[in-house]
Amino acid sequence: MNKKIVLGIFLMLILILTSTLSLATYSTVQMEVVEKPVCTIDIGENSKFQKSLVSEDLKNKEVTLELKVTNEELGAKPNGELMLVIDNSDSMNNEVENGEIRSDLVYEAAKTLVSKLLEDNTNLKIGIVSFSSNTEQSLEATIEDASVVNPLSNDVNTLTNAISNIPKNGPRTDLDAGLTLAMEQFSKEDNNKYMIVLTDGVPNIALDYDNKYYSDVVIEKTKAKLETIKNSGINLITMLTGIDNPNGKPVATDRTYAEIINMIFGTPENPTAGHFYYVTDDQVETTITDDIYNSLLPTGASLKDITITDYFPKEIIDNFEFAYIQEANIGEISAEVNKENNSITWTIPELEYGKTATVQYTLKLKENFDSSIVGKILDTNEKVDISYTDVNNNPKESTSDVTPKLKLSEPPVVLPKAGTRIFISLIAVAGGFLVYSLVKLTILNKKMKY
Repeated sequence: MNKKIVLGIFLMLILILTSTLSLATYSTVQMEVVEKPVCTIDIGENSKFQKSLVSEDLKNKEVTLELKVTNEELGAKPNGELMLVIDNSDSMNNEVENGEIRSDLVYEAAKTLVSKLLEDNTNLKIGIVSFSSNTEQSLEATIEDASVVNPLSNDVNTLTNAISNIPKNGPRTDLDAGLTLAMEQFSKEDNNKYMIVLTDGVPNIALDYDNKYYSDVVIEKTKAKLETIKNSGINLITMLTGIDNPNGKPVATDRTYAEIINMIFGTPENPTAGHFYYVTDDQVETTITDDIYNSLLPTGASLKDITITDYFPKEIIDNFEFAYIQEANIGEISAEVNKENNSITWTIPELEYGKTATVQYTLKLKENFDSSIVGKILDTNEKVDISYTDVNNNPKESTSDVTPKLKLSEPPVVLPKAGTRIFISLIAVAGGFLVYSLVKLTILNKKMKY
């Protein structure tokens, strides 16, 4: 039994010596980033939340983390009914730059537009009406100046083939007839209705006109029809090209082409109805396939009632100092960590389309940290909870426990020469104490026998 006591004393001495050699102090402990995955939570169809470790200052035992919400939500593609009203006057046969025919530019771009609109979108039907003037002069200024090329359909091949086969032989431009016939093609259903006009000429006749080209009656009738379309709730988009000499004066009027265009369509900045694109031939393709397409899409939708709660492990809260270095640029965030559940909460009442909300904070090791965390893998947070209202006003919730990870470690024990002598001295003292204890125990045992 006595030998066991002596052995215990010896082991205690060894432990004491070992503890005196520990280097787990603030000045010597080392911090490293073990993992830095990006915590990503999808929001809606195209938006996301991200939490990431964006910078590290390991010398000062500090890391910076960022919370970021980006709204890229778009509503659904157009739905309802759309009428394409396409000029098929013989001026569409004119050669433009690079030897191309104007109709090739306009019609090919129109086919691309149809394909883009109907791609994965069965909730839209498209019809096609052409207009110019009837080749039989007695039918000019009647509804016969326009034709239904294709009724409302969502079949891409049918529609694109129909555009390719539009004849280009009308001698004049009766936009009034084209608009009137196109309006008649819409159903009575209460849905979204769109009309896109693609023309290369200034209207010079109208329904029931007074036999004088470019007259005030033609101007008034065409403008009135555009306003009627607008007032009926139809979303109207007009593209005019092919006006090579806007300052020229057509026969039978003292007004220039530019003046007549302004009187009928207005200007792109102040149109008579809807959107008005007044472009040159080299702008036709991008105007139809990009500008007009984008104008049909609904504007970006807002995300609302966003609440982000970031939860920290107790070891992080107890051993690291928390501080904001970049306040939330949108919404409000907790001024300090909630000690009841070790969290911060960020609320964003509304995040508009195209906007990004961010906040950054640092975690810095405390000087009086608990050395028991040395050697452990430390999660910088437990989880992130998100709730929000999507673009369709539906409440949504999501969570993630993906987190960057840290680790503290002691540097290896390297004793200098002076330290070695001290260590040997301590061992000698411990050995001497052990020998002394054994001698005392031996004497004590002998006395007890007597």
